[in-house]
Amino acid sequence: MLPTDVPLSHLGPSALLLLQLLLPPTSAFFPNIWSLLAAPSSITHQDLTEEAALNVTLQLFLEQPPPSRPPLRLKDFLGRTLLADDLFAAYFGPGSPSRHFRAALGEVSRANAAQDFLSTSKNDPDQHFDAERLGQGRTRLVEALRETVVAARALDHTLARQRLGAALHALQDFYSHSNWVELGKQQPHPHLLWPRQELGNLAQVGDHTCFDCHELSCPGNLLGSTLLTSGYFGTHPSKPPGKCSHGGHFDRSSSQPPRGGINKDSTSPGFSPHHMLHLQAAKLALLASIQAFSLLRSRLGDRGFSRLLDISPASSLSFVLDTTGSMGEEINAAKIQARRIVEQRQGSPMEPAHYVLVPFHDPGFGPVFTTSDPDSFWQQLNEIHALGGGDEPEMCLSALELALLHTPPLSDIFVFTDASPKDAFLTSRVESLAQERRCRVTFLVTEDPARGQRRARREVLSPLRFEPYEVVARASGGEVIFTKDQHIQDVAAIVGDSMADLVTLPLEPPVVVPGRPLVFSVDGLLQRVTVRIHGEVSSFWIRNPEGVSQGQEEGQGPLGHTRRFGQFWIVTMNDPPQTGTWEIWVTAKGNPRVRVQAESSLDFLFFFGVPMEDGPHPGLYPLTHPVAGLQTQLLVEVTGLGSRADPGHRLPNFSHVLFRGIPEGAELGRVPLEPKGPRERGLLAAALPPTLLAAAGSFSLELIGQDGGGRGLRRAAPQACAVVPVLLELSGPPGILAPGSKAPLSLLIVSFSGPQDLDLTTSVNSGFVLTSNLSRVRLEQNESAWGRLWLDVPDSAAPDSVVTVTVSATGREASPVAPTYAFLRLLVLAPAPAPAPQDQLAAAAHSPGRILTTASPASRPSPLVTRGRAGGGLAGNPWWGTLGGVLLLLGLASW
Repeated sequence: MLPTDVPLSHLGPSALLLLQLLLPPTSAFFPNIWSLLAAPSSITHQDLTEEAALNVTLQLFLEQPPPSRPPLRLKDFLGRTLLADDLFAAYFGPGSPSRHFRAALGEVSRANAAQDFLSTSKNDPDQHFDAERLGQGRTRLVEALRETVVAARALDHTLARQRLGAALHALQDFYSHSNWVELGKQQPHPHLLWPRQELGNLAQVGDHTCFDCHELSCPGNLLGSTLLTSGYFGTHPSKPPGKCSHGGHFDRSSSQPPRGGINKDSTSPGFSPHHMLHLQAAKLALLASIQAFSLLRSRLGDRGFSRLLDISPASSLSFVLDTTGSMGEEINAAKIQARRIVEQRQGSPMEPAHYVLVPFHDPGFGPVFTTSDPDSFWQQLNEIHALGGGDEPEMCLSALELALLHTPPLSDIFVFTDASPKDAFLTSRVESLAQERRCRVTFLVTEDPARGQRRARREVLSPLRFEPYEVVARASGGEVIFTKDQHIQDVAAIVGDSMADLVTLPLEPPVVVPGRPLVFSVDGLLQRVTVRIHGEVSSFWIRNPEGVSQGQEEGQGPLGHTRRFGQFWIVTMNDPPQTGTWEIWVTAKGNPRVRVQAESSLDFLFFFGVPMEDGPHPGLYPLTHPVAGLQTQLLVEVTGLGSRADPGHRLPNFSHVLFRGIPEGAELGRVPLEPKGPRERGLLAAALPPTLLAAAGSFSLELIGQDGGGRGLRRAAPQACAVVPVLLELSGPPGILAPGSKAPLSLLIVSFSGPQDLDLTTSVNSGFVLTSNLSRVRLEQNESAWGRLWLDVPDSAAPDSVVTVTVSATGREASPVAPTYAFLRLLVLAPAPAPAPQDQLAAAAHSPGRILTTASPASRPSPLVTRGRAGGGLAGNPWWGTLGGVLLLLGLASW
């Protein structure tokens, strides 16, 4: 953090531009782990969000005993820091991965933090309970919770988590920005989540609320009044005479009498004049957050709530099916595999929680079918038959884009086709969307591109016509597997294998080089290691650390079992695999692809962000992708570290991250990983090397470290990453999005790396009309531009449905750069119904507080820039723990 007397001119130009664009004039609990650099012992929005979610998840586990396992006991969790890995191990069994749950919780936390950085929310006092706009803030809060419920019921859980993050941010801000704590309150406000009740005793415009305070710390500056108030920040709206300020170095209103402020955002008096009450405010914010999660559980039911937070170790099952007349064998193969997965996993922890099916042909694709019911999915799949068509190409990428928009993050999507894409122009957009969603796409293509085709052709097709599939698969960490009808049943069996919680083991070198082996390391935390080889391979052999070798012959060998389907080999190693360094030697034509995967609970999630260390709200500005020329941090969250219960248990440790260019695999940098927060939470950070950020391009990342026994440990991210040329932030609208309405959207474009001459294009769901005042922009280095878009919602738009707006920025011929995309998901809301009688009653027994009631509808933004994760202010606070000695939410039952 810079001293307050250091002028902004001392910052680098890129950092200065981002500060000018993003620093909010409002403040709250600090957003995430990066905030602790400014106030090390503070509790952040991320801490509050994650702790509340873990408490309510534990309550769900306590009330719903696991099948075929002993019930959980509350006493086993008292006095311990609650960790997702421990919860999942206790409920689902040892080694059960918490990766999906932690990723979902990360989405909520990053959406929470983003409220302090996004242009549509950072300056809005209604979204932070500032400037005595308490009634308006409560309305916004309830609207966001209602949108969470609507989106979750529509099975758009990504949008639901974004709206939940916004709701929790506002809810937590109330206790930091108002004087509720100073009024001596020991419990959350009883009516804040119940909008048909008055907040009560609010300060009016003419009521003076604060004394003048000349010091950083202002413990006695509130007038002795029982009126509920909150502080003003900055110059909009202006502070009336006698009113309290938010306070802190960067609050301009605090220099106007009465000076000082009342915020409790941190433990630092330079940021928070009421820093001495920070822990009390955080405690009430945590209790209120638990109430909000419990209300959602009541509204959605246990199954719906579990899907909202992805409380399952299982992946989703998502199929994209070509339904033209030549696809009979492929459709049957998909049906067989889907049925096998459903039957084998039904009733077990690994039963898929979400099913997606998208058919396509030419010229049509869709509709998308989504469900959480395996019987409904099977019935829908069974009704699909290969009919008509038979010529090539088909609308494959359009269907895949639809599947990506409806498939949960970190899922596998399987595409069955025998045709090239007619819509290849969507390649870069689908590639970007797959990377943003972190979904792995595998194409099973029953067409050998080197031979004559079964299909009729309306035109002469390029031998490179399948390249779009290769691009999407490579970017998403998937594969393109060419096979034949007689092999499709066997090849389709990889669907079930791929749905296991697989980790990717890095290869050195990452691509086949004639005369050199591919080397990979096997650690003691792996099982069921598989090697996949695809291409025109004449021979290969695998050698273990003891020198035992096995070639490409099918069947059981000394190292494992080999299966071949045309040009595709799968070698499944015997368990337990020999630890140490393994080699793969491949002789082939062209560019064969080799991948090594294994089952392991030890994996990692990763995100990007820009440190905002100066200003009223230090933290990490979340990014979907790194931006060329902008200093960026990599945030890593290691999953599957296990419990601290065994004092002799040594945790695995990742010490470095290795960056490689794609596709050639050249090393771009090796950077130390710095632990953030308690070690058992597995939070690490590293600065991206300047050589990586010098220009737009794709890269991969690998983690390097040691397992608990001191042996080498390596993991690779399954998806490729991309440095994009410009920052795009798409957000809005500020009001209601209802059938027949017209909504404004905001677009921010920033270049940090040099001149950019860009064409801007937009797209939206069929039936909606999207117009823009900006179709081309030219930016010099460290320049920005703002655009305005208008979305016309047709009268026929289905209420409580989701619309996706896409903006792309593509370099013109004189300045070719890779496209950058922004995706914005919005809800079309029906008018709020009159409250049902049960809405006036207390919630179900497992939900402390009131049932969530409906309020006036509004559409809140799902921003492009919502990524980052935290973890540190809770561990040292004696009252915090996990449950504060007793499960915190149990004390709310009488509220």
